[in-house]
Amino acid sequence: MERVVITEGPEETMALGVELAGELRQGDVVALVGELGAGKTTLVQGIARGLFVTENVSSASFVLARTYRGKIPLHHLDAYRLESPQELFEVGLDQLLPPEEGVTVVEWADKIYDLIPKGALWVTIEFLNGDRRRITLRRPRAK
Repeated sequence: MERVVITEGPEETMALGVELAGELRQGDVVALVGELGAGKTTLVQGIARGLFVTENVSSASFVLARTYRGKIPLHHLDAYRLESPQELFEVGLDQLLPPEEGVTVVEWADKIYDLIPKGALWVTIEFLNGDRRRITLRRPRAK
């Protein structure tokens, strides 16, 4: 499955996240790819809203991972500061790929490509102009 969405600003990117949340199930992994400032965290905030998370969702760059409670748990990983995928194993975060409970969203997933499960939903966010983004969603058929 591949779907391309053009968003006109952060509100539409967040709305797409809310929509995606409605499609996510226990054990799903969403792998986000995009440059700094592309809107990865905004999309995660929309997913959180769609999962009825009441906490404020912010970048997980400095703590590597946060878990939020909602309809189902949302595990938010950020691989930006990782020097190697091995670091996830060292701190036990590899257990969230896939999670036993809830869903895991990984920012900078391309940095840990080999650790992302085969059935993950890959979301690539690209700058167009201004606040416009091209968001490509790809999920392999076999999970």
